[in-house]
Amino acid sequence: MKLGTYLKRNYDLYLLLIPALIFVLIFNLVPMYGILLAFKDYNMFAADSPFMSIMASPWAGLEHFKKIFSRPEFLNAMRNTIIISVAKIVFVFPVPIIFAILLNEVKSTRFQKGLQTIVYLPHFLSWAVVAGIFVSLLGSTGMVNSFLESLGYEKVKFLMDNSLFRPILIISDAWKEFGWSSIIYFAAIAGLDQECFEAAEVDGANRFQQIWYVMIPGLIPTIVLMLITRVGNIMDAGFSQVFAMYNPTVYETGDIIGTYIYRVGLGKMDFSMGTAVGLFNSIIALVLVVSSNAAAKKMTGKSIW
Repeated sequence: MKLGTYLKRNYDLYLLLIPALIFVLIFNLVPMYGILLAFKDYNMFAADSPFMSIMASPWAGLEHFKKIFSRPEFLNAMRNTIIISVAKIVFVFPVPIIFAILLNEVKSTRFQKGLQTIVYLPHFLSWAVVAGIFVSLLGSTGMVNSFLESLGYEKVKFLMDNSLFRPILIISDAWKEFGWSSIIYFAAIAGLDQECFEAAEVDGANRFQQIWYVMIPGLIPTIVLMLITRVGNIMDAGFSQVFAMYNPTVYETGDIIGTYIYRVGLGKMDFSMGTAVGLFNSIIALVLVVSSNAAAKKMTGKSIW
């Protein structure tokens, strides 16, 4: 079929793409012009507008990249980002999978739907609200410390202790997102061929064996897809979460690349340095997505492309 004939026959479908293409153009492609900031000594007053000042500013080459790798605080932020992201993958990523499998075994539809509704709710809370909840629970005058004090124990500085801050980030992230993340696994379980379960039951498999040998293998494509996406975001340890919950006393273990970019790029008005860090972050994320996709395809035969 000729291209013209194909487009004429399916023109209505391509018309539906126009709003999405406009969105991508405005919010994804046009801002790419700002990448030049990473290679320039940006001066917002070099031209009549900040946008035109990018071209008018002098070139700096790779100077900003050299600076960021010589700064201990950036290296610390990168280390924290990787540690927190890997910890979330190890401890948080399996939670919605396990929850979806277990809840699928509940026979009461009313209980199942009610519990789903309850665990979905935290997703719709902003991190500012969630941070407020955890401060109320774990702050120096919070419920947990008040309870410990009533038992005769000393107060614990949960949100100001470098050894406790990362576990709190992991626990709060799991509490907020595991319910919402489980939706895709519920959908994948619902789409599995029920005849496979019936055949396994006829062969004498109990329910646990059906889950292990039928359900989990059926979920592998979905798990691989979600894992590749999560690995691709490994350089984003959760800016909104960390920014809402951290403080200067836990910079050592809680400061991540996202918060570092915010402090340098906006806090110190060093837009070129902030852009250089952001560009480096994006390149690493791209490499991780491509490599994890290739590894998944080689090991399991499943991949995004």
